[in-house]
Amino acid sequence: MSIKVPVKGKEEKQSERERLEKRIAQLCRFIERSPWVFHINSGSCNGCDIEIIAALTPRYDAERFGVKLVGSPRHADILLVTGPVTNQSLERVKLAYEQTPEPKMVVAVGACPTGGSVFYESPFTNAPLDRVIPVDVYVPGCPPRPEAILQGIVLALEKLAKILKGKIPEVVEE
Repeated sequence: MSIKVPVKGKEEKQSERERLEKRIAQLCRFIERSPWVFHINSGSCNGCDIEIIAALTPRYDAERFGVKLVGSPRHADILLVTGPVTNQSLERVKLAYEQTPEPKMVVAVGACPTGGSVFYESPFTNAPLDRVIPVDVYVPGCPPRPEAILQGIVLALEKLAKILKGKIPEVVEE
């Protein structure tokens, strides 16, 4: 265990994780609600799924701001979609999108839904995701880091704030 001693006149630089946490908290206060997310695995290798769970667990702890994983698209504000959208999962993805109440945001997480990755032009997939449903935010990476997923949620919350309140709050440094 180390103890940090503050040096006079020298400020500590805020980590990316801390910056994202503060921004999520600010946006949740601004829109006056907690965003609930529904995760759709549309044929992924589970790499992105593990990173989504990592973003919700204690190290990043997005749940303390109300970013909660829900079991039904009918309760969700944000859809997190992973995978190349296989032919088998195509109708399920469309159905989940239709069941999500307005206003809704769709976040494509990982290389597969954003561009197809190694499955591009495969006859068994329908990647990229924007061929199937409208996408609001793309989170690239294979798999993307939890910080990148949280940044995607921040961008989705900013779009949601623009729809609900007509503007996006300024970034406040505390």
